[in-house]
Order: sequence, then structure tokens, then C-alpha cells
Amino acid sequence: MAPVSFGVMTPPMHVEYADVLRVWREADALGQIEHAWVFDHLMPIGGDPAGPAFEGWTLLSALAALTERLRLGVMVTSNRFRPPAMLAKIATTVDVVSGGRLDLGIGAGSRPSHPLARLEYDGHGLPYADFGDSVDALAEACTVIRRLWTATEPFDFDGDHVRLRGAVGSPRPVQRPHPPILVGGRGSRTLRVAAEHADLWNVPGDHGVADAAGRSALLDRYCAEIGRDPAEITRSIALAAPPADPGATRSAVAAAVDAGFTHIVLILPPPWPDRVVHRLVDDVIGDATLWG
Repeated sequence: MAPVSFGVMTPPMHVEYADVLRVWREADALGQIEHAWVFDHLMPIGGDPAGPAFEGWTLLSALAALTERLRLGVMVTSNRFRPPAMLAKIATTVDVVSGGRLDLGIGAGSRPSHPLARLEYDGHGLPYADFGDSVDALAEACTVIRRLWTATEPFDFDGDHVRLRGAVGSPRPVQRPHPPILVGGRGSRTLRVAAEHADLWNVPGDHGVADAAGRSALLDRYCAEIGRDPAEITRSIALAAPPADPGATRSAVAAAVDAGFTHIVLILPPPWPDRVVHRLVDDVIGDATLWG
């Protein structure tokens, strides 16, 4: 099994920019933390929905410029928010700003069953298609983004959801052949997209590690159906890490690692106390090399 890597996710809601930057700079200085993430919501999905929430990619670019070591990304970009060719350009910009540290996290977007998430679509005039339709659009988006990152000549693309004429990606990302693509989600149709397109696959841990392991096994099956080695896809899980209960977080991490997850994202609920990442390292991670 690959070595275990640890990262943090800082939901940028009900906080100030200075708070996010403080936590990221703290994480950047600690070798046990290898990656960091923000979310992609335009309004808070917890607490007061009228409270502050920063746009994820704009924030990520600023954080990329002010950190040096962390791999970084949005967990995960809603494919409903931005046309994929525009997203490819945005992501390339962040990869260049960061010196080649971007992982592109992308998913189909929130389901209508999440009422707070639905508010952001209505509040920003964004269309909200059927979820199955959005998964089909996600597959096309992954195809288009990778092609824009790697094609050496302009091209046309005629899909059911994406149509491009004379598309060209310039400049190219720093990373070759392209930044890793992380597909996020646990639904069966999303897992089929991950089997075809993902370098990493992330599942939220709020359904429990046993559920995540079952989803991972289903991803293995989908890879086998298309002739892809499932070991090519790094298994990632996002776990809540409330500072008040480090023991529960450590137990969840241990269970996830035992289930084959090697990319661990610890979600730090705001507000963040001073030295919150130091405490996470001391109380949960310890010597990160021992987890492998």
C-alpha cells in the first residue's frame, strides 16, 4: 500500500480571510501535513446561510501565492458552477501560481436534497439540472479539461453538455502531463466517472468508514469492467476533525487506513483556535510515517 498522506480542509465560511491564511501557513510549516483544501460553496452550508462564505478558486489562488510546500485544491469543485473550459483555465492559473502544486478536485455538484446547498443556486441565478444529468456532464467536463491541458493544437468538441470550437489551453499547467484529477462523490454513477477519469477518488466519511470501503470496492469493480488497474486511483477520504475530540478522529483515521485509504483529509470546523494544526498533528497524526 502507498504511504499515507494527511491534509486539512478549511471550510471558508463564517471566517475572515486572515483566519484561513493563518491556518494554511501553519499547515505549510508542518511536514506531517502534505495537502490542504477549501470547499466550493457560494453560501454557508452550516450555520446562518446569510453569513460570509468565500469563493473557493479565488481564495485558492491567493493561498497558492502565499504558501510554499502544500499540495492544494478545492474539495470538490461543483461542475455546475463553471463551464469546464473556463475551469480548466482557472485551474491552470492556480497551478502556475503555485509552482505546480494543484490537485483538481471536481464533482457533479450538490444534490437537491441538501436544502442549504440548493439556496446557493437560486441565490446566484445558477441553473439546477437533474442530478443524473449533472453526472453525465461531469464525465464530459473531465474529458474536456484533460484535453485542454494536453492538446498541442486547437480542437472542437461536440458533446451532449459541452460544445467547443477552436478550443485551446494556453498557457499549459506546470505539471506534466497535467495536474492530478480528484473526482469526489459516492454515488454509483459518479464512481463510474472516477473509474475512467480519476487519479484520486475522494469519498466523504460522514456515512462511516464501512460505507466508504464498500464504495471503494464498487470503484474496483468499475475499473475492472473498463480494463483499468484500480491501484492507479489513490483512495481519499474526508473525515471530520473537531478539536474537542481528537481520540474519535484518530480512531476514524485508523479505520480508514485499515480499509485502504491512503489520502486522509481532516476537516477543521470553523472557527479555528490558535495552533489548531499543531494540535491536530500532536493529538491525531503524530509521526505520519508510522501510518503507512
